[in-house]
Amino acid sequence: MAINYKDAGVDVDAGQREVELIKSIVAKTQSKDVLSSLGGFSGLFNLDLSEIKNPVLVSGTDGVGTKVILAHMLNKHDTIGIDCVAMCVNDILCQGARPLFFLDYIATGKLVPEKMEEIVKGVAEGCIQSSASLIGGETAEMPGVYQEDQYDLAGFAVGVVDKDKIIDGSGIKEGDIIFGLSSNGIHSNGYSLVRKIVFDHCKFDLSEKFDELDSTLGEELLKPTRIYVKEILELLNLVDIKGMSHITGGGFYENIPRMIPDGLCAKVDASVVETPEIFKLLKKWADLKDKDMYSTFNMGVGLTFVVKEDDRDKVLDFFKDSDLKLYELGKVVAGEDKIELSF
Repeated sequence: MAINYKDAGVDVDAGQREVELIKSIVAKTQSKDVLSSLGGFSGLFNLDLSEIKNPVLVSGTDGVGTKVILAHMLNKHDTIGIDCVAMCVNDILCQGARPLFFLDYIATGKLVPEKMEEIVKGVAEGCIQSSASLIGGETAEMPGVYQEDQYDLAGFAVGVVDKDKIIDGSGIKEGDIIFGLSSNGIHSNGYSLVRKIVFDHCKFDLSEKFDELDSTLGEELLKPTRIYVKEILELLNLVDIKGMSHITGGGFYENIPRMIPDGLCAKVDASVVETPEIFKLLKKWADLKDKDMYSTFNMGVGLTFVVKEDDRDKVLDFFKDSDLKLYELGKVVAGEDKIELSF
């Protein structure tokens, strides 16, 4: 008996239906510089660099880790794409780059066009929040690699910065001020530990409610990662940001030192941060030490940046009416350890 590609688990027609479902969603993200249409072999982007003296392209790629498991468990797929975009654009932002365009990659055991549409809705929303054009992507149906209801999601962002304005931490000096911007929860790192605590250790259900949280446990854990692009790019018009760190995997201890030059140390007082309740619960449920928490999670700070002391008041004034909470975390001091953290 003859068999075809669909018999092998790959539905080409479903792929075409997905493209039709997401065309209008993708179009909402695209600027005038997008020259291609969805469904082509590649994405075309007109690189207008007339206002940049010496342009440098900045790229980043990332995924959302095991957070996709929670999206699957809750059967809610319209925000996980925001996480994917956030992880990429927040990273390239740390070099001062303005995002230009984004591409996504979804791999799944069985292509369900309506589910893929929900995922792309989230990707598109993340692109809108960061002013990046979604110019293409790939949905791979991979039976035998993934179970039918499983998927993984990754993305790739490209931005641009003037070579003279690249932020790399090299100009950081002793006495500079370290600021932090609030996260809205766990973002997209540490979910293997979160799942170990919630499911294996505590045996909780995602529908459970706790007095400390303003939503169910599942809704709290699925909150999308905050995107900081618009605020930081606007702030860069007012002050010279010398260094930036996206607080992702590795928490404070791994990420803040990445922007600190040799011979200097970020002296950070984390006690000034209004730590989201979910972190306090995780710490209590698993009896975790502070060092473990700050080595794994963002603990309420999604992005840190350094400015000279003379710019302190400008930064405070800029964020005084913002939805983002601004924390003055400390100063840069002389030292060899790169970070000195107090709780």
